[in-house]
Amino acid sequence: DINTFFYDPASAPGQGWQWEWENDAGTWTAYDMEVAIAIENAHSRQQPCLDLTPLGFCYLIDFQNMTQVNRQSQRCRRLQRRADMAYPLVSGPLPIPKGSATGLGQPCSCQQCMLVLSVKTNTGGAGVQTLGRRSLTMQRPKNSAPIVSKPLTTVCHAPLPPRSSLAGLSRPALQRIAMAQSRALIASGVPTVPVKNLNGSSPVHPALAGITGILMSAAALPVCLTRPPKLVLHPPPVSKSDIKPVPGFGHCCRKTTKKQARKGKTPEEVVKKYLQKVKSPPEEDCTICMEPLGGPSGYKGPGVGPVSRAESVGRLAQCGHQYHFQCLVAMYNNGNKDGSLQCPTCKTIYGVKTGNQPAGKMEYHVIPHSLPGHPDCKTIRIIYNVPPGLQGPEHPNPGKPFTARGFPRHCYLPDSERGRKVLRLLLVAWDRRLIFSVGTSSTTGESDTVIWNEVHHKTEFGSNLTGHGFPDPGHLDNVLEELRAQGIIEDDGLMEK
Repeated sequence: DINTFFYDPASAPGQGWQWEWENDAGTWTAYDMEVAIAIENAHSRQQPCLDLTPLGFCYLIDFQNMTQVNRQSQRCRRLQRRADMAYPLVSGPLPIPKGSATGLGQPCSCQQCMLVLSVKTNTGGAGVQTLGRRSLTMQRPKNSAPIVSKPLTTVCHAPLPPRSSLAGLSRPALQRIAMAQSRALIASGVPTVPVKNLNGSSPVHPALAGITGILMSAAALPVCLTRPPKLVLHPPPVSKSDIKPVPGFGHCCRKTTKKQARKGKTPEEVVKKYLQKVKSPPEEDCTICMEPLGGPSGYKGPGVGPVSRAESVGRLAQCGHQYHFQCLVAMYNNGNKDGSLQCPTCKTIYGVKTGNQPAGKMEYHVIPHSLPGHPDCKTIRIIYNVPPGLQGPEHPNPGKPFTARGFPRHCYLPDSERGRKVLRLLLVAWDRRLIFSVGTSSTTGESDTVIWNEVHHKTEFGSNLTGHGFPDPGHLDNVLEELRAQGIIEDDGLMEK
């Protein structure tokens, strides 16, 4: 393998800085290069701290105290920044071995290039061996012109140990080394070549990687083979002792039952409660039946009785939109008939809106992990569980079974003051049966199934590949706006303790 790396002179390796953490033996261990580059970049920007979660490590770097904090165990270790690098730094043209087809320049004296020379010597220059136990040979056609490459001034370093020490490493260890090198190259600005995995989730095939590397090296181009980012739906395993109640909440579970039949006011009485009389209707159409307000309602269905001329048109008290009284009664009868009314024009809600969410359970607690974009707090995990059942009178097909796919569903919020505010309002929405509904899934097309009800949740913990994860700076504001559209305002959350 040819594993020579080129870094920007302004990066940590380019400037000769090395970051280390103190191990249990009291000695110092160097960070992987891609981690060290990230730490140095944050340090140079004078950030107070750095969350290593995006790099796959559950640690927080505190520059003020020069410590590394484990987010799971809260264990604190010292760290230091050293200027004496353990490997050489070489500036100049790309290393080209002696006797090569180009005949340009002198070979680099860094550790990795010396390793390449030794490998070529052992194989008689016939080919380059790979860690995949294969031999690749690249021959030049007869009478072909030699390949000439332009020298590239850069900084080279070789953090890998000699080939003899790599022989005893396991396949996962070699994969980690390869991924660390790729991240370091990407961080330093080296152009990348996306390579699709040949067999799904495993690393790029060694032969394909070797061929690509040889072809790019022949053109004097640095190359980095990358894999698609990994979807991280769930946090690392958490023990029961690490799960804590959400601060300020005296409970950790909420259940809903089947909708109870409401007794009392008739539909006409409910609608009249939110209307003002209109003596002289304007010369415009009712936006429900599309008939002139000055004439009779266009609705001719059952459930609506006759009304007097004086009550034929009403104005909604808050928004001022005007409709036929019989049209509003018909609209109310086609809804949940829960005592609330929503203006069909501006969506203003009158009364307390409820939905048709089936019976289920909502759990919530704090886990000792941080979400990407929220390094200064832990995470609120919400677990929704709704079982399948029979549809009730408030559902699209009463008496017909409905399915409940993907439950329990895990969702996440930052355990911050604003995150806890959102949780309080989600509890209000849960009690009002507004989190889920029964209908047709927009993703699978399945009908008569439990679906989300226009209040977006984050179901990815450590990534944001589908748009349902973190980081997402506007997520909490968006959820508050969606809850407001359901008639849930911040004052409603004050009742949740």
